Amino acid sequence: MASTPTIPSHIKAWVYSEYGNIEETLKFESNIPTPQIKEDEVLIKVVAAALNPVDYKRALGFFKNTDSPLPTVPGYDVAGVVVRVGSEVKKFKVGDEVYGDINENPINNPKSVGSLAEYTAVEEKVLAHKPSNLSFAEAASLPLAIITAYQGLERVEFSAGKSVLVLGGAGGVGSLVIQLAKQVFGASKVAATASTGKLDLLRNLGADLAIDYTKGELEELEEKFDVVYDTVGQSEIDRASKAVKEGGKFVTVAARGSSSAIFVMRISDGTVLEKLEPYLESGKVKPILDPKSPFSFSQAVEAFAYLKTNRAIGKVVIHPIP
Repeated sequence: MASTPTIPSHIKAWVYSEYGNIEETLKFESNIPTPQIKEDEVLIKVVAAALNPVDYKRALGFFKNTDSPLPTVPGYDVAGVVVRVGSEVKKFKVGDEVYGDINENPINNPKSVGSLAEYTAVEEKVLAHKPSNLSFAEAASLPLAIITAYQGLERVEFSAGKSVLVLGGAGGVGSLVIQLAKQVFGASKVAATASTGKLDLLRNLGADLAIDYTKGELEELEEKFDVVYDTVGQSEIDRASKAVKEGGKFVTVAARGSSSAIFVMRISDGTVLEKLEPYLESGKVKPILDPKSPFSFSQAVEAFAYLKTNRAIGKVVIHPIP
């Protein structure tokens, strides 16, 4: 195995040792063992990480029966630099700048040392080279959300000439669904919902129709769409179900979605990131970071509290680490 001599034996990380509200259970630790890599893994010096709802749901014990044993360092999204490579790794070498969602299956034995640590061990297959035009903070914001957005559109066989209504267009996943539908899949029309202050963002992302859900505009919508893509869950689903064309499809990435919707749980996959690299490098698809981002490593608890307000625009990112 190739390695560099400067990797410490112990590292700093945010850790919780019991299930509960992450703002209460998450503690800073300055001396946890550096993760060991397997043959198909690389060790990453973490530069930036993004937070996701799955992090605090995992911390609450939502899937404790399939979770890895406590204690847990949260964090799915990572961007950083490869400092050690396993013997079977082909795509990456020491010094490469990479990014990815480190857990192939989000709820089945996710890693006990996630991206809110100085170093994390990650399988080669879930990583890709960081697009050269993106900062580490921008890159960290993308993997989980962009893979979710892409796989949802793929699952309903979205294609050029079709129309889509995105519920929650200003959020981490929704902001990328709008862009992918338009730039990658060739949508004929993209509509999206958000609150009043976020409508301009929807238009800037490429939405042809920005819908203010706080003013009843969703209920008044007479137009119907080939696909309704829900990123928010029950609150808007009932109001949007009539917006699906006959023969159209309703897809949700929210666990408490409609029973009539197709539920998509992403599988982390570096090849999806590779496929989308030209769109990211050309600027056709852009990462959206919340104006409060990045939070510093010392502000992880505050960052989670902010994420849980559901007010974030795009993604909440932690940078630099540490």
